[in-house]
Amino acid sequence: MKKPSHLFSALVALAATAGFSVSASAQEASPSASVSPAAETSTKSSKTEGTKKTNATLTTAESTSGAQATKGASSAQLSKDRDFMMKAAKGGMMEVHMGKMAEKQGQSADVKKIGARMVADHTKVNNELMALAQTKGVKLDTRHKMDKMDAANFDQMYLDQMVKDHDKDIAEFENEAKSGMDPEVKSFASKNLPTLKKHLEMVKAAQGKMKKG
Repeated sequence: MKKPSHLFSALVALAATAGFSVSASAQEASPSASVSPAAETSTKSSKTEGTKKTNATLTTAESTSGAQATKGASSAQLSKDRDFMMKAAKGGMMEVHMGKMAEKQGQSADVKKIGARMVADHTKVNNELMALAQTKGVKLDTRHKMDKMDAANFDQMYLDQMVKDHDKDIAEFENEAKSGMDPEVKSFASKNLPTLKKHLEMVKAAQGKMKKG
């Protein structure tokens, strides 16, 4: 009766060994079935870091693009300030030369007086502009052209030219005073606007007297 007992024990042992082998094989076949918390944290951290780097790169690119656009706009505006100074220099020098002509060739006392006033005021303004341009590193070109005037009709032609020139000058000075970028250039334009407007009043008054006479 002892033999069956030994046979049963052997079968139990064999079954236990087979079960262990199957369990071990299953674990070896699926090593990635369970992921440790540390591995999951590492993966999430890597993804977050990658996202941060991407966002940082995009932000840097946007900032650089914005800075370049601002710099370009500023350069364009400063170029307008330089253009204004160039035009003011040419116009101012022409006013001086024509004023000297009026002093010599003017037929009426009013035209001679206006010519002398133009020489004095525009010489002062020109010197101020030259000094300002030098501080800005702007080299002014004062070469200009003047229309020929008939000596017999000099007074009328001179006054007509002065009205035309001062209308244009006042518009340019007003635009710079309002929309210029450089504070010192804007201040120069604003400061000298009253002088230009006074000149225009004098010239129109002289024209009125000439028409009545």
